[in-house]
Amino acid sequence: MAVRRRQRRAAGWGRALLPALLLCLWCRAAAERLRYSIAEELGRGSLVGPLARDLGLSADELPARKLRLSEEKQYFTVSEENGNLYVNERLDREEMCGASETCSVSFEALVHNPLNIFHVEVSIEDVNDNSPAFSKGVLELEIGEWTLPGARFLLEMARDADVGSNSLLTYQLTSNPSFSLAMKEMPGGKKQPELVLERALDREKQSSIDLVLTAVDGGDPARSGTVQVRVNVTDLNDNPPVFSKRIYEARVAENLPVGSLVLQVQATDADTGTNGRVSYSFGNVPEDVRALFVFDAESGEIRTAGTLDYEGQSKYIFGLEARDGGGLTDHCEVQIDITDENDNEPEITVLSLSSPVPEDAPTGTVVALLKVRDRDSGENGQVSCELSGEAPLSIVASSGGSYKVVTASALDREEASEHRVTVVARDRGRPALRSSTELVLEVSDVNDNAPVFEEAAYSAYVAENNAAGALVVRVQARDADAGANGRVSYWLAGGSAGAAGAAALVSVEARSGALYAQRSLDYEQCREFAVAVRAQDGGSPARSSTATVRVFVLDRNDNAPRVLWPAAGAGGAAPAGGAAPAAAAFEVVPRSAEAGYLVAKVVAVDADAGRNAWLSYELVQASEPALFRVGLHSGEVRTARAVSERDAAKQRVVAVVKDHGQPALSATATLHVVLAESLQEALPELSERAAGAEAPAGELQFYLVLALALLSALLVLSVALAVLARLRRAGPPAVLRCLGAQRFSVAGAAFPADFCEGTLPYSYNLCVAAPARAVPEAAWPPPPVPILSAEELLGGDSCEKPSPSGNLVAEEPPADPDEPQVCKARLLFFS
Repeated sequence: MAVRRRQRRAAGWGRALLPALLLCLWCRAAAERLRYSIAEELGRGSLVGPLARDLGLSADELPARKLRLSEEKQYFTVSEENGNLYVNERLDREEMCGASETCSVSFEALVHNPLNIFHVEVSIEDVNDNSPAFSKGVLELEIGEWTLPGARFLLEMARDADVGSNSLLTYQLTSNPSFSLAMKEMPGGKKQPELVLERALDREKQSSIDLVLTAVDGGDPARSGTVQVRVNVTDLNDNPPVFSKRIYEARVAENLPVGSLVLQVQATDADTGTNGRVSYSFGNVPEDVRALFVFDAESGEIRTAGTLDYEGQSKYIFGLEARDGGGLTDHCEVQIDITDENDNEPEITVLSLSSPVPEDAPTGTVVALLKVRDRDSGENGQVSCELSGEAPLSIVASSGGSYKVVTASALDREEASEHRVTVVARDRGRPALRSSTELVLEVSDVNDNAPVFEEAAYSAYVAENNAAGALVVRVQARDADAGANGRVSYWLAGGSAGAAGAAALVSVEARSGALYAQRSLDYEQCREFAVAVRAQDGGSPARSSTATVRVFVLDRNDNAPRVLWPAAGAGGAAPAGGAAPAAAAFEVVPRSAEAGYLVAKVVAVDADAGRNAWLSYELVQASEPALFRVGLHSGEVRTARAVSERDAAKQRVVAVVKDHGQPALSATATLHVVLAESLQEALPELSERAAGAEAPAGELQFYLVLALALLSALLVLSVALAVLARLRRAGPPAVLRCLGAQRFSVAGAAFPADFCEGTLPYSYNLCVAAPARAVPEAAWPPPPVPILSAEELLGGDSCEKPSPSGNLVAEEPPADPDEPQVCKARLLFFS
């Protein structure tokens, strides 16, 4: 079936400049040439050889390596399942290679991941599929009856399209007593049959003789072809024509114009008259020779009838025949060599193009495989390739007319997303011919660029008391990558208070980079803070960068001045429009004080900043306005004039403190001044002031207690009404009495059987002292304890309508002042 031979070659690494490095990278991949041999005329689908196995590929690797063929005409195909090489169409060696001794088909096998190229050559072996053939159906010879035995006559050679042993012919002649067959050696090892006369002919007895010449090739099985040989016996013609040369040779250039003279043959005949007139004709030649050359039968000139093409066939060999008028012939051989002209441009075939290629591909990455061929020969067919254009690519030659386009330096998609180069192939003919093709190499993006902020640090200014969700600042980062690698999102990465602290103050929108305030900011609590914003792309792995955003909180006049002295609780300070303090501080000024005497200093602060915290002081109220003045910026209260005896001893001074905000905020400070020479002299004034201060406080306490008592009375009245309603339905309760005259409270109380309408009783025990009188200490038993009514205990009058059960005892002795202390049950009624 197939005979395979593998040749491998490899080269080691070398350290040199860029061209040497590229050559080493090219040679690193083992360049292989596989050879197979098959017979022609195999049917479609016939196995040529296990291509994948010979390339070292397993069946599992085939889908990833993508083994495929690159050839101009698809004579063969490779199976995607097992990687075997099969015949794709019928192969006819004679059509493909003609009379050439060798015939082969060369193509390239491509594998990917990594990309490599292998040269494959399939030799087409000849099979004996063609029979020998003669150009004529009948060969006619004219032999004179005077011809002596032993004379030889050349016969036409048969032609077999096969090569090798399949084209070696032997001849056989039908048995005849007058003739025999002999072989004449020809240049190239061929044999030409000759008809040998064995005995003299007699035209009167037999004017013609028919013979059959059979040509048999050397194939297995052998094939044969026959031709009829007719011998006409004629009168005397004793000189055959004779060519001047046995072999005529000519060398002409291809593309010779039609009708150009190639060569001229010449044969002479010693006879005269008709027997000496020579005519020329082609022997048994192929049809393509007859299509390209024309032969003048009279002059023997051979001229071109078609366009000669060296690439189609470089040499033609055929036979000519010269015949005289008497039928005698002679044969010669013509060899015409076609010389090559540089008439074919180099052909560039792109076998593979890896586009797009990632921008991080290392130097020396193969991006394209090319096949360059020039159909001319010699220097006309020697081709050199180069790249034209500004691109980080170079071209490296390989064996078999293959070239690799590799990266010469690092690629950067951000600088150039595609590269356009022109591959120029130029031969060495004169003049040189060239051809070119353009390669477009796209560069795919790799996430090799981190986002870059427009500014390394941002500053934002936000007025305090802002609304939650207000825009603070918008940051923006750009990523030079494309697609997801260039899609930027934003995150908080920390700051002066850390990521968690920053998140409580601001938030960032992931897509737009806008920072929003999470809550209202207060300048007095936080004047500035910094947050770190991280911009991250969508690549894998992701790349990021960080920018610092410093937020400055701008002050607003939202804090009124606060008076530290006089203190609000004791110094009389109050915000503007506020209530007067409960207590006041006193300053003692001697009556001998002159103008400018320092009475006191109002101390105030403002939590704001800048102009909002600039304070000024003014005197807004005073008992004697002309007596005091206040420093505009110092807050010092001084006497505006000397103190006189007419000035009241107690003075009240009210100063207002204002800031410079818009609008301005203020607070007041009240200062009480006593005009006295000494503290002892001022004490009476201070006491009266304190008493006067206590009086309003006592009055306020009285009203509070009164209001509480009224509320309690209303509550108790409501409960009493409810209880009274239930008592009326349940009947009168049992009557308890006070027992004994001991000096202690008697348990229980005496309740009247009925009460006045609209009252709610409440009882409690009350011990009272009886009027003193002389009682014998030994008196026994002691006098009975009187039972008093509730009205008597309360000291009030009884109801106008006495109730029958109002008293437990109908008759009671009158009260004696001298009686001992008794315990009375007192009833309280709340109406």
